[in-house]
Amino acid sequence: MPINPNRELEARKEGMVSDDLLARGIRDAAVIRAMREVPREAFLPPEMERFAYDDGPLPIEAGQTISQPYIVAYMIEALQLMGKERVLEIGTGSGYAAAVLSRCAAEVFTVERIAVLEESARSRLETLGYRNVKVHLADGTLGWKEHAPYDAIVVTAGAPEVPEELLEQLAPGGRLVIPVGPTPHLQNLVRVRKDAQGEIRREELCAVRFVPLIGEQGW
Repeated sequence: MPINPNRELEARKEGMVSDDLLARGIRDAAVIRAMREVPREAFLPPEMERFAYDDGPLPIEAGQTISQPYIVAYMIEALQLMGKERVLEIGTGSGYAAAVLSRCAAEVFTVERIAVLEESARSRLETLGYRNVKVHLADGTLGWKEHAPYDAIVVTAGAPEVPEELLEQLAPGGRLVIPVGPTPHLQNLVRVRKDAQGEIRREELCAVRFVPLIGEQGW
């Protein structure tokens, strides 16, 4: 009997959730639910669909990548969302992480600097019905001031330092998660908190490897 490809993908997705998320310490129920709901294969080129639930980055358009599922889940969990937040994402890419975020927050604003990615992500998210996501073509290192302040900000590319513009757009009580490092390809994942008085506190979470954050306040 031939294997139903949809059923096979669902089985692989459950394996990803079990082996790559739960077994590695992801515990946020909303994040786990979102990772189950969002079809990663829909954010990949057709020839990559069969690898959708492997726990690794995969190539997309414009020489960019879609992050591995564990890192997507880890970064979103690190934002400590309760479900009512306005979230800014820097680096839309395929739109996959924005889709996951949309199931964990009230509103998602995502910025992409590469026109072909912004256009395809916008179309994909609209077609798939992610109505609480807005996509913008711009220099992500400058954020999206029009909709600031944000309760949480996540950056999906590595920066030499935390961009000052993003810190300014972070609301009091907000969290910012960003890869930061001395070279364009090797970073530590950093969580920044802004308290009610606007004071900044920074903590390092883990070593990561992201594409460089390109822009006025990046590389």
